[in-house]
Amino acid sequence: VQLQASGGGLVQAGASLKLSCVASGRALRGYIIGWFRQAPGKEREFIAALGRNGAGTTFADSVKGRFTISRDTAKNTVYLQMNSLTPEDTAVYYCAASTSIYSARFSSSSYNYWGQGTQVTVSS
Repeated sequence: VQLQASGGGLVQAGASLKLSCVASGRALRGYIIGWFRQAPGKEREFIAALGRNGAGTTFADSVKGRFTISRDTAKNTVYLQMNSLTPEDTAVYYCAASTSIYSARFSSSSYNYWGQGTQVTVSS
């Protein structure tokens, strides 16, 4: 499966952005879909995951209550809605697909396929 993330940009603190992860080649519903981010000088960080067939969502504490994850099966697309953005959310955001077990969703090493990343910059 090939993934393409988009929707990033430069916004002010408090604004919202909606990232998209479009898949081609295979249906996304058969994969665990994760969102990760990496800020300059920091390790890649787990943000959110959506279980196979849309079963279950998980969020990192740093984004819980502000970010939501959803999917459009017809468009083979998963979305990350980001609200109340802060400068600490500035990073390159990646979507990824995993064939692993759901309990492994927090680890980037369990994801088989990655999109190219989209930059999110939040100014204060």
